[in-house]
Amino acid sequence: MTINEIQEEIKSDFELMSNWEDKYEYIIQLGKDLPLIADVYKTPENLIKGCQSRVWLHTELKDGKLFFTGDSDAVITKGLVSLMIHVLSGHTPQEIASADVYFIDAIGLSSHLSPTRSNGLLSMLKQMKLYAVAYQAKTNQS
Repeated sequence: MTINEIQEEIKSDFELMSNWEDKYEYIIQLGKDLPLIADVYKTPENLIKGCQSRVWLHTELKDGKLFFTGDSDAVITKGLVSLMIHVLSGHTPQEIASADVYFIDAIGLSSHLSPTRSNGLLSMLKQMKLYAVAYQAKTNQS
């Protein structure tokens, strides 16, 4: 699936839930279902700056596509990590770098998060795009 198709799927999932209590429970469940990141990647270098909670994000390039793994010490934030990984992982650096990540606003998430969580989510997105740009530049040099 393309990044936009995944975002549309997330929008559809969230439209099925009528209230934000259910949506938060869904986000928390996504975090619980997120595959564990290897402890070796829980390093200061992989911490996302700008997040109130601790968020680790690891990136690997396989067969021309970026794959992300992540974790957080906060349950809702871990669910947000899971959403971002679901949308962007498994795509080329070019696709990630140029992606318009619109689902955050489309599902109303940005207006229902605390300012610190919202900033953290934007920091996570920014870091994922920076990784994509870095891998893109590295690939172009080879």
